[in-house]
Amino acid sequence: MDKLLLVFIVVLIIISIAQIAKMYQITSSISKKREEDISPGTNRINANLLLFFMIALFVTFIWQLIAFKDVLLPVPASEHGALTDRLFNINWLILIPAFFIVNFLLFFFAWKYRYNKERKALYLAHNNTLEMVWTIIPSIVLVFIIIYGLVTWNKIMDDPSEDAIQVELYSKQFDWTARYAGSDGVMGEASFSVISPSNPLGLITEETLDEQIEELNKEIKRLEERIANEIIPDGRVKELKERIGMRKRQRARVINYRQSGADFSTALDDKVVRGEFHIPVGKEVNFQIRSRDVIHSAYMPHFRAQMNAVPGMTTQFTFVPTITTDSMRSILDDEEFNFVLLCNKVCGSAHYNMQMDIIVDSEADYKKWLDEQKTFASVLGLDQEPSFAEEEMEESEEESKIAQNN
Repeated sequence: MDKLLLVFIVVLIIISIAQIAKMYQITSSISKKREEDISPGTNRINANLLLFFMIALFVTFIWQLIAFKDVLLPVPASEHGALTDRLFNINWLILIPAFFIVNFLLFFFAWKYRYNKERKALYLAHNNTLEMVWTIIPSIVLVFIIIYGLVTWNKIMDDPSEDAIQVELYSKQFDWTARYAGSDGVMGEASFSVISPSNPLGLITEETLDEQIEELNKEIKRLEERIANEIIPDGRVKELKERIGMRKRQRARVINYRQSGADFSTALDDKVVRGEFHIPVGKEVNFQIRSRDVIHSAYMPHFRAQMNAVPGMTTQFTFVPTITTDSMRSILDDEEFNFVLLCNKVCGSAHYNMQMDIIVDSEADYKKWLDEQKTFASVLGLDQEPSFAEEEMEESEEESKIAQNN
């Protein structure tokens, strides 16, 4: 009922505006006044209103800079973050004066040179000096911005050193998982072909390969028996055959891994972490970023870091943290503060909840924390630690219920 009443009111307003416009046209035709004729008084009012709007625009702009400074990001917590902020600040130093100068000239000239029947406009077809001025000066400014931006970009995106700590950020709807190289210092290989309920990251070991081959054989056999023994519509038979073909191709890829003779044991001691992950202050960290399903974006705002997570490929981003979590809590006077990893792509219904805390420790605390984390071997049930796969399946079920309720 409320919606119907609202629609009725809107229709009445539109009809009223149309009637007022029609009455104005009739009045103008009776008085023989042309629509484009404007009285000097009205012209003067409009010109003064332009000055008023200019002042209101500038005051509002300055007020916003002051009023909303508290919601801006705090000091950067990484080495390249300082470079990024400097690049932005230099751009603002150029853009803000240009904003005030250009808008002042637009409003001032519109006010000063409003129509006056006693004044005749000067006709100027061309002026080489003006053309040179407003071509050369913007060109110089743009060249400076582009070159400075490229130099900063190259510093930020420089290749990681051999000593950089390797951390994998694995994204899927709607959470993150972090993985660290184990005691061997080598990150185990991964493939989407090996992803299963017990191996959600698709890490490659002899155990996961054997398990995946067995599961694929069972699924292929089940689908073939269904086609042979059940009465199924032709369209559905075609779908099942396509699925069988897809699973056979997947099995072939897994078998190729198994027969390659490579050493896949490096993944067993990898540390798999959820909920939060830690990095050491003052140490270079190279993030290898993967996605399981759709495009996500690993966004760490306090470090001024962002990189897309693209299905089928591994992207990377490297930075050096400069402020520990405890120090940032003191800077912000907020004991509850944590650095955070967010998804900066709209990746689905629970996108807003896709985040992970980041803790920046001293090197000693970081090593102590890392030593306490469980390995991928626990996922495979090769030790007595709780199964990470079971935790993920439970959290996925809970997130699905939340998404459905929303």
